[in-house]
Amino acid sequence: MEAKAIVVNHEKCTGCRRCELVCSVFHDGVSNPAKSRIKVEKWEWEGLYIPMTCRQCVDAPCLNVCPVKAIYRDEAEARVHVDHDICIGCRLCIAVCPFGAMNFNPAEKKVFKCDLCSGDPQCVRFCDMKAVDFVTPSRESLSKKRDAAFKISEAKKLGATIRYEG
Repeated sequence: MEAKAIVVNHEKCTGCRRCELVCSVFHDGVSNPAKSRIKVEKWEWEGLYIPMTCRQCVDAPCLNVCPVKAIYRDEAEARVHVDHDICIGCRLCIAVCPFGAMNFNPAEKKVFKCDLCSGDPQCVRFCDMKAVDFVTPSRESLSKKRDAAFKISEAKKLGATIRYEG
């Protein structure tokens, strides 16, 4: 089985947020975007919707910063996982993720992230616009991922500045 990753094309996203709903239903049995592993951010100034999810980074900052090694890479699947039995809920991984893909469950006091739905990502399956796709990583270059992370980071900084100054 060849490893695959979720690739986002924000230009196709209409902001329907169906991906968030099917994700939360699949994982938690409730239609609640706060429990979703994919988040659709609305960039007001640009008029864009940006689906944000784990990119299964090769040089995963979340994995590198975890003080208890609760985040690990499964090389066979080429996926980054969270071991919830080990996670202490410190949220360092949330702070360092350039894509905002790590989330926190306050009831369980644990982090959670996209697990690719065991190889059948529901967000991809139900996205009518095909704004999210499940492809082999070779189709998305590392430099493209870094460029996207940089743009997202800069846009978040600009948004924070505008909100602060406004």
